[in-house]
Amino acid sequence: MRILAIDDTRTLRELLCRTLRAAQYDVVEAENGEEGLNRFSEHRPDVVITDLNMPVLDGIEFTRAVRQRSDGGEVPIIILTTESGAEIKAEGRKAGATAWMVKPFDPQRLLDMLSRLRK
Repeated sequence: MRILAIDDTRTLRELLCRTLRAAQYDVVEAENGEEGLNRFSEHRPDVVITDLNMPVLDGIEFTRAVRQRSDGGEVPIIILTTESGAEIKAEGRKAGATAWMVKPFDPQRLLDMLSRLRK
């Protein structure tokens, strides 16, 4: 399974990618939503994990852009963020996010979520 991991914080992105690669996932990285859209086109991921608050294009704007694509409607998108308010989660769902996970993330919980998405 190929996963696109988008986060503007290098340390968190590295931790996320290390966790995913240790679980044998193929990982493509991006630093912001705009770069993420380019990587999405180039690599056709099976799942996207994106930060919410990023420069250039945030996670919700990224999600909306993917959902407007002919090849992006079925790809699960997990928003990984420090924000957990009901309003922002509702905005994420409306944009087309599949799931929401609060940072700092629990690696096993993330891997369990990905396992459920595979089915």
